[in-house]
Amino acid sequence: MALWRFDAIGTRWEIETSHELAADTRAAVTAEIERFDREWSRFRVDSAVTRVARLGGSVRSADAAAMLDAYRELSAATGGAVNPLVGASLSALGYDASYSMTAGEPVPAPPAWTELLAWADDEATASGPVLLDVGALGKGRLVDLVMAILSEGVPGDLVVDAGGDIRVRGGAVRVGLEHPYDPARAIGVVSLQDAALCASAVNRRSWGDGLHHVIDARTGLPVRTWAATWAIAGDAMRADAVATALFFDGGPELAAMWGVEWVRMTTDGRVERSPGCPAELFLAGRPDAGSHAAPVTEK
Repeated sequence: MALWRFDAIGTRWEIETSHELAADTRAAVTAEIERFDREWSRFRVDSAVTRVARLGGSVRSADAAAMLDAYRELSAATGGAVNPLVGASLSALGYDASYSMTAGEPVPAPPAWTELLAWADDEATASGPVLLDVGALGKGRLVDLVMAILSEGVPGDLVVDAGGDIRVRGGAVRVGLEHPYDPARAIGVVSLQDAALCASAVNRRSWGDGLHHVIDARTGLPVRTWAATWAIAGDAMRADAVATALFFDGGPELAAMWGVEWVRMTTDGRVERSPGCPAELFLAGRPDAGSHAAPVTEK
């Protein structure tokens, strides 16, 4: 397998292919990532999202309908806990465009966000200045877009890994489920084939005293009950979206509706999984489980 590593959108990418990628294919992947980042990043001064945060108006993007349709379902399922206008909430806690990591007072996201934001196939329009953040599913969407480019002309097995959000085509790949409090350990493994696995955890992008990037839009505060989630789906955007939804009530129900399998772990070490989840978990009570063991229930 050939391996291409690079940094983009604030994370490390690894693309594995059966053969070395041609220069024009690499250029197409790079251009697609740049296009998506230029449209949706709240960390770039030249992005469409940053302009809308200042002036209102539109983000013109072929991703608008796919992502915001999914956000509408996410918001409904979680009682408003997931909201694409959570950018101001994250910024208020210090996870802002300058990465100040200096927390102020929490700011809830506007609950009636669908009244402030309208969208069609290739455009999202805000009625006034709002700070969009598509982090609940945006990286998964981009993984799918990169996989689509590679699938057009690259034969054989493919693995696209964007900082742990992974989509696989072809031969099965074994992926560890990293323990949220000890990156050297895993709570289980999953064999991934022609599918996507996305994860989220409170130890990633964390700062200050208990501050991290998984925010309840209703309060503007970080979640406290769940420490890590993993979701397996046919595409990375839905896996990414469910990995976010699982931090809240309603997440398992949305996963069932979308046909997504999952695992999640509480901050005190208890583990739940969907009844059909294919992951091999290190179960409590197994003689070989050792320090990896965690009590597991199905939900």
